[in-house]
Amino acid sequence: MWLRSPSTVPEKPHWTLFLNVHGPATIKKQKDQAGWHCSALRVIKGRWKLSSSQGGTEIGVGLVGFGLFFIFFGVLLYFDSVLLAFGNLLFLSGLAIIIGLRRTFNFFFQKEKLKGTSFFLGGILIVLLRWPLLGMLLETYGFITLFRDFFPVVFGFLGALGNIPLLSKDKSTCITRAVW
Repeated sequence: MWLRSPSTVPEKPHWTLFLNVHGPATIKKQKDQAGWHCSALRVIKGRWKLSSSQGGTEIGVGLVGFGLFFIFFGVLLYFDSVLLAFGNLLFLSGLAIIIGLRRTFNFFFQKEKLKGTSFFLGGILIVLLRWPLLGMLLETYGFITLFRDFFPVVFGFLGALGNIPLLSKDKSTCITRAVW
């Protein structure tokens, strides 16, 4: 079955969808009379592949940002369990969209990170059960245990970005600035 979008102007590119009964659907690059090309979108074995390399990264970053906002706002409102639970769900879904489901699963369930994972996911479960203070304590400990390897990178970046002496790697500038 061939589907073609209506093209009112012959110079504009058009999309062609070919649905094979025994195989995957493919939207192919088509060249019309003027020589224009369309970008490709493929469906391979039930998976959508976008032609852009970033795919859903922007959506994932937005979800993580909103998740952190809701967590922060939930803490400011005296550990509101609904905001904390919503922020946790947004944060985890955004992380899964950014790095992919398989990589997220592999990250959380590495042998050396099982302790942090159990505390982090257990804290989320406790927050969902409406015990926000205990849940956030467990989550914080799990987060620190899970992301312990990333903290030097983040502090180095913040030190270089804001030129903060305590966070920068160059200790000689810390000493000279402290003396002056």
